[in-house]
Amino acid sequence: MLLRYFYDETLAQASYMVGCVANGDALVIDAGRDIQQYIDVANQEGLTIRYVTETHIHADYVSGSHELAHATGAQLFLSDCGTPEWKYEKTNLPTVMLNDGDSWMVGNIRVEVIHTPGHTPEHIVFMITDTAGADEPIGVFTGDFIFVGDVGRPDLLEEAAGVVGTKEPGARLQYRNVVKFQAMADYLQIWPGHGSGSACGKALGAIPSTTLGYEKRFNPAFQFSNENDFVAWLLEGQPEPPKYFAQMKKVNRQIPALLKDTPTPTQLDRVAFEKLVAEGAQILDTRPIQQFSESYLPGTFASPASNKNFSTWAGWYVDFERPLYLVAYPDQLERILVQLRSVGVDNTPAFFDPQEIVTETAMPIPSMTVNELAERMPKNGLVVLDVRGASERADGYIANTQHIPMGFVPRHFDELAKDHPIVVHCQSGTRSSIVATVLLNNGYQNVTNVMGGFSAWEKANLPIER
Repeated sequence: MLLRYFYDETLAQASYMVGCVANGDALVIDAGRDIQQYIDVANQEGLTIRYVTETHIHADYVSGSHELAHATGAQLFLSDCGTPEWKYEKTNLPTVMLNDGDSWMVGNIRVEVIHTPGHTPEHIVFMITDTAGADEPIGVFTGDFIFVGDVGRPDLLEEAAGVVGTKEPGARLQYRNVVKFQAMADYLQIWPGHGSGSACGKALGAIPSTTLGYEKRFNPAFQFSNENDFVAWLLEGQPEPPKYFAQMKKVNRQIPALLKDTPTPTQLDRVAFEKLVAEGAQILDTRPIQQFSESYLPGTFASPASNKNFSTWAGWYVDFERPLYLVAYPDQLERILVQLRSVGVDNTPAFFDPQEIVTETAMPIPSMTVNELAERMPKNGLVVLDVRGASERADGYIANTQHIPMGFVPRHFDELAKDHPIVVHCQSGTRSSIVATVLLNNGYQNVTNVMGGFSAWEKANLPIER
């Protein structure tokens, strides 16, 4: 048996290849949309990808399962579990629909399906046995059920996809999954679908794998003997789900479009840029934070492509129903497109080279130091937005500030008067710079970013509420 691990740091997403060296067959689990990496490794190892599967309908990235099966001629295996209103739509590829207790062989490797609803109704995991040398399983690909130090959140259908009344029942199902796995052998290896930084849980560990025995001892989810206590713990303190999660659920349920059908951006000039700005087009500035902060382009919003959270942050604000134009350096465009397409931003018809459209007259986003902020608060009707996450806010905050997590700011435009000065801060100054561009792009004229954010406030020994 051969096992290969693939990890996308920008999404904190893991995928896997299981190969039978004896006959050369391979299975890929939870593939990302950038499928060439799997094809390259299979070729290097002398394997043929004959099977492609996934644990559930993903919410945080566009699945590459359909893309990979189409490219390789592999058979697609998808969950047929869950509720009738939440199932995969039909595809024209050869597909096997899976239910609890089903199994198939990848050469000498037996793959057994276990239905683990909770994170989502259709969620399944795959127990692996290398029958060439053992008659008991070696481990489980747990998807978004068991993580290192955590379990998958059950509230995404309700919080991100708007399916009301699903999070508490999901939490109770997750508890029963934990009880089921409590009875399994400690030696089983656990290969999770995400690592630290994913919004699919609240406290994921950073190491790539674990064992069931270790999780039984140290994972908080395994320490409960009362279902109600578990449910309360699991639902409390989950991070804010990015807005684009709802779009991912829709795309992955309906089967994603093939990348060959997505447009290749053409380069346009400054005249075209100014015309699109005048028309109110959707334009994303991907330059580094220092550049877009020092020479803001009116009519754009920003997310620095150099940051590993680029696609997640962009996904908060993109309108998927409209074309997205890019301000991007040509030598970075391919990487930027890969990351945007990983979260379903496919309609990118054109881009602009910053060197051709940024002029000497471009103005910086206004900024202030934390000491200047301390002197001005809470005078003159100043509105100070703390755009950090809820967990960051809980650890300490500046008095007389309004808390709106970064991605939720557009939901509160009606509450923010456009004729009042607005000051924005986050933890370090990056997210608040992005939010400042979003505000400026939506008609707010008097917007100021706090340099260094809450970290600088702490270092200056300014007062903190806890």
